[in-house]
Amino acid sequence: MSEYKSIKGKTVQFLGTDPSETSTEGQVWYNSTAGAFKSVVALEAWSASAALLNPGYARGGAGASQTDGMIFGGQNPGGYINATNEYNGSGFSAGGNLNTAKAGLSGAGTVPAGLAFGGRTSPTAFLNESEEYNGTSWTEGNNLNTARAYMGEAGTQTAAVAVGGYSNPPATKHAVVEQYNGTSWSETGSDYPGNMYDLQGAGTLTAAVFAGGTPGSPPYAPGLTTEYDGSTFTTAATMGTAAYNAGMFGTQTSAIYAGGVNNSSTPITTSQKYDGTTWTATPSLASARNALGAFGADATAGLMGGGVPVTDTTQEFTKSINVITGAAWSSGGNMNEARGQVASAGIQTAALAAGGSDGGPPFNNNESEEYNGTSWTEGNNLTTGRRDIAGTGTQTAGLAFGGQSPATAKTEEYDGTSWSEQNDMPATGFQMAGAGTQTAGLGFGGYKPGSPNGNNVTYEYDGTSWTAGGTMNTGRRDLAGFGIQTAAVACGGQNPIVGATEEYDGSSWTSVNNLNTARSILAAAGADQTGIAFGGYTGAAQSAQTEQYDGTNWVTSASMGTTRQQLGGTGIVSSGLAFGGSSPASNATEEFTGETSALNVETLTTS
Repeated sequence: MSEYKSIKGKTVQFLGTDPSETSTEGQVWYNSTAGAFKSVVALEAWSASAALLNPGYARGGAGASQTDGMIFGGQNPGGYINATNEYNGSGFSAGGNLNTAKAGLSGAGTVPAGLAFGGRTSPTAFLNESEEYNGTSWTEGNNLNTARAYMGEAGTQTAAVAVGGYSNPPATKHAVVEQYNGTSWSETGSDYPGNMYDLQGAGTLTAAVFAGGTPGSPPYAPGLTTEYDGSTFTTAATMGTAAYNAGMFGTQTSAIYAGGVNNSSTPITTSQKYDGTTWTATPSLASARNALGAFGADATAGLMGGGVPVTDTTQEFTKSINVITGAAWSSGGNMNEARGQVASAGIQTAALAAGGSDGGPPFNNNESEEYNGTSWTEGNNLTTGRRDIAGTGTQTAGLAFGGQSPATAKTEEYDGTSWSEQNDMPATGFQMAGAGTQTAGLGFGGYKPGSPNGNNVTYEYDGTSWTAGGTMNTGRRDLAGFGIQTAAVACGGQNPIVGATEEYDGSSWTSVNNLNTARSILAAAGADQTGIAFGGYTGAAQSAQTEQYDGTNWVTSASMGTTRQQLGGTGIVSSGLAFGGSSPASNATEEFTGETSALNVETLTTS
């Protein structure tokens, strides 16, 4: 006991339960309930993080920390990408677009001071362009001396280094090294020790590490590691697992290299750490990937995203005393009847779905179902079957209003057993959104006859009757909403398809930051002016994307398992529920769980 105290400055505590508050690595206590000594242990792990706004591979990355970075450019089956995805530690939001869509580009610097250079715009068109980022937009900088793609990179916007690369035609592997001083690129005359491309770099101009890479011929992955001091390369320890075309972040003495391919074209899951002297294995990526974008602080905190197979998924690496479980959707019990355009109410473990359509005659459904967190059961029917119906409230005090066909102003209340008709809305309405409770409800937007744009009306419900509220700034239909009557959020919709977001304070609407992806016929969940929006239609395709709103900004979160539109949604920001949908009619249910963090407690044993 005294020896432990002399080392840690603490005594071993005698506790009935494990501590839940933040602790320190190595802290020891005796759990009297378990009859065992326990300790807090640091854990290295990859965990699922928020989805990128668009899938892609061969992207650039930049950022000095795990909570403030960006991934930009790249390629997917739709072509070359100019988008910038900024990360705030929770999710991605749209930044300024690159001036030129390109893949195989390199990145350096930070979010408010980034640098993109090189790349290609076709299999034979290679670039010498540079672009600088100021946190809002990209501007053209001076060109590299040698046009190329798939370079190793390190440094900042004003002190960067570009190493190796590939160009074609003719097929050329480069050893040339160039440095950027914030204005222009200059060749150093000190070539890389090998004509290589698809290598990765980390660190600064004067203290960089480069790893992997391929000469394009056997052995395809020699596993070369070099350190750079701003003028000279020194060969370092050979990689533990030789690879190329991977992702890398960190510093010269604390870096993570993950994914890639080795002596075949098959992506790998291998992750490894460089400490300035040796390579050691770390936990593997959750899925095999190559051609990833990456950023991060050091070997304790970073992110990699995108890659081949083409994906929008990302993974975070952490070394922490907390076990981090990323946000995720999981399958719930199926509805008894496949349908969309339903009224939604309740929470994840006590939800209500009413009305809707299965896409076929008679089109208008009057059935209700209740969800208990595991399965759906049939409840009593609405008095009037209809689709495109809005809802709010709880499972035992629900509110359903509007809908079609024909267009109606009908309002019904649910008491947990049966529906009863109440006073109608002031006017017919369908494809509206709802928020609030049965005694303090809110209905807004919807279809406006005779106009290509949606309605901008707002109606407030007091448990008995409706009155007009403040007018929305953007009239629209097929929108989503969440919150309470005095603090609600409206997002997305058709006018045509928009990402517009507005907040309601009980009397007026204020336009705020838009969804990153404009879409209509989506769903949402949230108990106040923080929430999630998910699914919908982008104008080109159904979506599985989820975005989270923190009261100011929208960022991406985990995508649903299935794409769908005209779905139902309810719950809160940390535990949402998606159900049903159209095109085709769906009975699928998915449950959303927000990111969680828990102390990594281990039981001490003797051996």
